[in-house]
Amino acid sequence: MQPLRAQSQLPRDQDDDYNLKDASPQLGERWPKGGAFGGRGWMNGGERFSTTYDLVEQMFYLYVRVVKAKDLPPSSLTGSCDPYVEVKLGNYRGRTKQFERKTNPEWNQVFAFSKERIQSSLLEVYLKDKEMVGRDDYLGRVVFDLNEVPTRVPPDSPLAPQWYRLEDRRGEGKVRGEVMVAVWMGTQADEAFPDAWHSDAATVHGEGVFNIRSKVYVSPKLWYLRVNVIEAQDVVVDDRNRLPEVFVKAQIGNQVLRTKICPTRTPNPLWNEDLVFVTAEPFEEQLSISVEDQVHRSKEDMLGKISLPLSTFEKRLDHRPVRSQWFNLEKYGFGAMEGDRRKEVKFSSRIHLRVCLEGGYHVLDESTMYISDQRPTAKQLWKQPVGMLEVGILGAKGLLPMKMKDGRGCTDAYCVAKFGQKWVRTRTILETFNPKWNEQYTWEVYDPCTVITLGVFDNSHLGGSGGGGNGAGNNAARDSRIGKVRIRLSTLEAHRIYTHSYPLLVLHPHGLKKMGELQLAFRFTTLSLANIIYIYGHPLLPKMHYLHPFTVNQLDNLRYQAMNIVARRLGRAEPPLRKEVVEYMLDVDSHMWSMRRSKANFFRIMSLVSGMISVSRWFGDVCNWKNPITSVLVHVLFLILIWYPELILPTLCFYMFLVGLWNYRFRPRHPPHMDTRLSWAEAVNPDELDEEFDTFPTCKPHDVVRMRYDRLRSVAGRIQTVVGDIATQGERFESLLGWRDPRATSLFILFCLCTAVVLYATPFRVVALVGGLYCLRHPKFRSKLPSVPSNFFKRLPARCDSLL
Repeated sequence: MQPLRAQSQLPRDQDDDYNLKDASPQLGERWPKGGAFGGRGWMNGGERFSTTYDLVEQMFYLYVRVVKAKDLPPSSLTGSCDPYVEVKLGNYRGRTKQFERKTNPEWNQVFAFSKERIQSSLLEVYLKDKEMVGRDDYLGRVVFDLNEVPTRVPPDSPLAPQWYRLEDRRGEGKVRGEVMVAVWMGTQADEAFPDAWHSDAATVHGEGVFNIRSKVYVSPKLWYLRVNVIEAQDVVVDDRNRLPEVFVKAQIGNQVLRTKICPTRTPNPLWNEDLVFVTAEPFEEQLSISVEDQVHRSKEDMLGKISLPLSTFEKRLDHRPVRSQWFNLEKYGFGAMEGDRRKEVKFSSRIHLRVCLEGGYHVLDESTMYISDQRPTAKQLWKQPVGMLEVGILGAKGLLPMKMKDGRGCTDAYCVAKFGQKWVRTRTILETFNPKWNEQYTWEVYDPCTVITLGVFDNSHLGGSGGGGNGAGNNAARDSRIGKVRIRLSTLEAHRIYTHSYPLLVLHPHGLKKMGELQLAFRFTTLSLANIIYIYGHPLLPKMHYLHPFTVNQLDNLRYQAMNIVARRLGRAEPPLRKEVVEYMLDVDSHMWSMRRSKANFFRIMSLVSGMISVSRWFGDVCNWKNPITSVLVHVLFLILIWYPELILPTLCFYMFLVGLWNYRFRPRHPPHMDTRLSWAEAVNPDELDEEFDTFPTCKPHDVVRMRYDRLRSVAGRIQTVVGDIATQGERFESLLGWRDPRATSLFILFCLCTAVVLYATPFRVVALVGGLYCLRHPKFRSKLPSVPSNFFKRLPARCDSLL
């Protein structure tokens, strides 16, 4: 066993590297107005104006919208036309999808070229015909001078596309066909930005752009489905000589629950048990109910089954009773008919159910410690938002290489943010360790005591150059974790803009590693201070969680099922939000055993108890007159409070008021971040790390498992001892009046009688004065032996004598 240490030691520079840092981005930068390179152009400055994107660094993009083409000439070889458009700006080339045998194609695709990477003053739009063999046929082109490109910043009206006649390769004449194009200079606030092809991802062509786009996702609407299995009738088993051991099995998708076996063996079994599932809209699965007979441990015989669509069940908003229903069960058997075996349906029995979709609960898909939403499922129960959260995802710095490409390390990073039902994903910036996203998002806040989670990942599903970006050939790859940041909204000052660089820390099997820094800007705006104060006095979760609560095991199982449903639904979006990303954001492995987490929680408790220990030590020093001046002052204060007992509570409240005012000058000025010391991640033992990253069930050799099992037994033995000591003290309190020790109980009740007489006859002020002076007496009047009450209490019996 490794000893537990109270503090971990790190070099000063390494410790600072794990802390929060201030950032100074140019937020809300005003923009140049105009459309030319000269004087008032977008390259050289000019008149400026502001935009609504005030939490990110404004970035210029050259947007090219290719709408459609018409009157394209057919190929002289094939007699048809398979057109596509290629947009070229310097060394960057973007390409639309290709249409087969179409002379009037429609693309409506947008290309975005970053101003920082523009290498030419000419924009060329080529229209080509895809050939089966050899080079693609050249149909024509349109050339734009960037000096003539207008600037458009929202909320300006969209720029209308225009028809342009195609020119030949040398630009000496017009050729057959026209293309509709719009070209303008804009910012990331443009509505075309999310769906545009970006020059940052110039190595991904065609359909591959989908995996690098920014995207806003919405979590599926989750419901708890409560199935109250009441009873069944006319249950018949094949073996008429035995009474059935009947239970009910319910299944939705991969969720399977079963009732207990009916204790009375009867053809009309009674259960009255609740089975709770998680389901999501739109309801895709059906509720399958089967009544089964357990013939013996390894064999179960199905007596009847029925499948019910979820959309037919009632949606309950509160705890009112739901109408129950009888359902006929069907049994599928085989019977001989005309010499072959055909599947036939026979009436078997019927079952009594009470089924409803619970709308008054909040379906937990994340830990309550990091909860980001507490609203019930039913929208009718929602209240008005109390604030707005605006987050600017600026960029990242110093990211580490996550994979090898062409013999060198690279990182294709993107950021995911989750708050409430809204998930956002930034675009993927290819092959850079210092990506700049500068994307701003907004959430409605319904409770300030919630947490927003942001994670940075490496995109491993881009495919090869020119290949499909959907990762069709790389399905086994997983997006790597770069780091995660959590921000609790209640720790933020209202209407203040925070700009910080957060360390991205990940615990690997070989230790703690800083993967880089994430630069964020955010602002929490409150709409009504009265509503904020009103929320602080109300329960964290909807009232149904308290009127009809779930058990701890139920909540764990339901949360696991909810996470699987959310991951499955978001994985079907385009671009998909991968399962490993959703699980990391929702802390799917937070319940797993870890020696490191156990140490962290132990020292968290010790830090809380240390304050009480310090107060008790200070009081002991006062009683032992270590500092005579302090002891005299405490005596004076004690006498004043005894003489004027009505001042006790006001003095205590006033003292806490003064302490709060004194601590105001030391209040935290920065939001909290991942604390490596608090997490006990700086000096963790290598074997403990290996244990934390082990699979479940374990895949380690037997000797390693034996060693870890012995270590776990040692730690659990200490915990067992502490828990046993606490239980012993409680049982001794119970035995005071329990007559387990007749002599001790007799002495105690006689003492209580005498004390009651004395307290009745003596003013409380005198009793408090005598008791206080006795506790504060000088050491000369103290004995080194334990006191009589302590000796009496330690002699009381406890139930530990009855343990085996």
